[in-house]
Amino acid sequence: MTLPSTTAGAVIAILIMAVVTYLTRAGGVFVMSRIPIGPKVERFINAMAGSVLVAVITPMAMQGDWGARLALVATLVVMLTTQKTLAAIGAGIVTAALWRLVA
Repeated sequence: MTLPSTTAGAVIAILIMAVVTYLTRAGGVFVMSRIPIGPKVERFINAMAGSVLVAVITPMAMQGDWGARLALVATLVVMLTTQKTLAAIGAGIVTAALWRLVA
């Protein structure tokens, strides 16, 4: 599927992504509402969250530029010291932005 590089194409792409995101989340809620959450299922869910995070971050650390790598380090340091997700995300964004401003 090819979308034109226009404002209408961008809006269509955003709408398609919104629908897919909604269906994915609603489907997850629907499926998990029918599965009893026992200790094994809870351990699986907790392990999957970490696995997805590592799968997203590893390529960026390996193939990204120094701005991306420094942002990952800043995010890690802030998260380990403060345990505040929003502060860690903000630190990563600010670090990447400052690196790109300077470099």
